[in-house]
Amino acid sequence: MRATLMYAAGDVRVVDVPEPTIHEPTDVIIRVTYACVCGSDLHPYHDLADTPEGRNMGHEAIGVIEQVGADVTTFAVGDTVIVPFAWSDGTCAFCRDGVTTSCVHGGFFDGAASATQAEKLRVPYADGTAVPIPAGTDEALMPSLLTLSDVYLTGYHAAVRGGVEAGKTVAVIGDGAVGLSAVLAARQLGAETIILMGRHIARTDLGREFGATHVVAERGDEGIAKVLELTDGEGAHVVLEAVGHMPAYEQAYGIVRPGGVISRVGVPQYEDAAVGFASLFGKNATLTGGPATVRAYLEAAIPQVIDGTIEPGKVFDRELPLDDIAEAYRLMDAREALKVLIRP
Repeated sequence: MRATLMYAAGDVRVVDVPEPTIHEPTDVIIRVTYACVCGSDLHPYHDLADTPEGRNMGHEAIGVIEQVGADVTTFAVGDTVIVPFAWSDGTCAFCRDGVTTSCVHGGFFDGAASATQAEKLRVPYADGTAVPIPAGTDEALMPSLLTLSDVYLTGYHAAVRGGVEAGKTVAVIGDGAVGLSAVLAARQLGAETIILMGRHIARTDLGREFGATHVVAERGDEGIAKVLELTDGEGAHVVLEAVGHMPAYEQAYGIVRPGGVISRVGVPQYEDAAVGFASLFGKNATLTGGPATVRAYLEAAIPQVIDGTIEPGKVFDRELPLDDIAEAYRLMDAREALKVLIRP
């Protein structure tokens, strides 16, 4: 089968690899029908060291089940499922608490032996990981349903962890697909004032459609000053940081209101985040966030897509076949595309 491997920074190839097989009786094998490139895929695209064996890429997928392990009870061949970016058994103490990304038997598809930017995928612990899409669902809804494997529910996770609710002022840092998803999620959770910090007009226009009430294009000290001006000098109750770089974090603690919350879901590209008096301690601010527990939210989100309550698939602005996935990486890295849908 064909699969996407990355061999070094900027070196993305579609190559022939062996098809995945059932390793454990709890596995299923799916034929991937929808995949995509994530903003976090651009991190290794920028800095992956030479990797002669190649790194399997991709962690977002919808697919049709082709093989079912002997112990799988939830699924049958032919079912269409959403696969979150992490697998989980659904039964351990952390899964029962909803922290599925910390499952004692879990793991992450990106970089694993079987990843999603491929024609087929092995899904471990299928009963705990995959979620069925109702039979007969309109094909036009599949891009929005695909966002439930990561990007929309990562934005939603940021908003949930941040405690977004009616009456709160929310600032979202980053106009990528996760940041725009965080805007949409904040609106769904009742926020009335949503400040989107981004400078790419096509993206911020979609942010306004998703519910942003203000857009701040300035960065650094100027961006902090603008948000403080919009909030009468008080700052935002909740800051959703969807970038993962230090300047975004510094902007976050500059605009968070005393007593407020910073919720980070941008994969952090730094290890030395400031938490002292001048950043968090002096403001009595809370820092939260982390890998989105997508599996914990999926069942509730699917009906919202199907009934049209949310349309998160609008973040996809390009579609390419699997063979052209290197171009998808290039387009996203050059900011010529927001998020690229891949059809294996």
